[in-house]
Amino acid sequence: MTKLVEVAAAVLLREGQSGIEYLLARRPEGKVYAGYWEFPGGKVEPGESLRQALMRELQEELGIAIDHAWPWLSCTFTYPHASVRLKFFRVPSWHGEIVPIEHDGLIWTTIGDAATVTPILPANGPILRALELPSLYALTNADDNGIDAELARLERALASGLRLIQIRDKCLPPAQRLRLAKAVMALARPYTDACVLINDDEELVRIVAAHGLHLSSGRLMQVAQRPPFNRVAASCHNAEELAHAAALGLDFVLLSPVLATQSHPETEGLGWDEFARLIERSPLPAYALGGLAPNMLETARLHGAHGIALMRGWG
Repeated sequence: MTKLVEVAAAVLLREGQSGIEYLLARRPEGKVYAGYWEFPGGKVEPGESLRQALMRELQEELGIAIDHAWPWLSCTFTYPHASVRLKFFRVPSWHGEIVPIEHDGLIWTTIGDAATVTPILPANGPILRALELPSLYALTNADDNGIDAELARLERALASGLRLIQIRDKCLPPAQRLRLAKAVMALARPYTDACVLINDDEELVRIVAAHGLHLSSGRLMQVAQRPPFNRVAASCHNAEELAHAAALGLDFVLLSPVLATQSHPETEGLGWDEFARLIERSPLPAYALGGLAPNMLETARLHGAHGIALMRGWG
């Protein structure tokens, strides 16, 4: 049986001229997969935590010391020579000048742009798509606010940078939900990087040409293969649902409720520690949902979330 090697990897992020950029490094001659591009990092040594390994590897490979690191995705990949389990950390801040001590090339690429270097290590490929997801996922609430008021709220939020939206509102009559969905797509269309998902209704996705589908937890557990849309996400509440979403190869998940919510104050939330435990080994970006406010984004990131999802506080 092949031994599983634990690896800590860093997605270094900086503000570039055209948006947020990430760093790739090229493996030098003499190493396995020489010439391949990867996110910097390396094997966890005995007695080290993942974070300790990350800090040591970045010092050894790039000559920098980490200021902040957010735990992020995990994935397991089997190469011919070994099976590795990578834990990726997003690193937005460090000190020291980056130099290629153990690599023979470095390149910064803007998130969302096509990678300009090849080949990229196979285990790192899915990370590039996950990086494109914004930190805020907005859920519509026309049930409470009314359609016109919700559309006005959405128009303001899009102008202020909102780019990921779920049309929820499952209690609306079909004709009103169709009207809402068409109007949301019209508002989002000028923003070429906006992404609109429809909750649970594949036919509505097709009718309004939405960007994808968001599965409720109940629908998720009925699906045997990934629905055929560009972006597919799901709501999850436990380890079983998270595992099934990963097996389907979905793009991201919501995990809830983290805290008690206004709509269900009697329901006890997972709490941040349990949230972090559940997603620790997940290969999918996870948004925290339930009882949150915009100022909780940093807390969510420190507990492994890709970002936060809001129904009431996004605009």
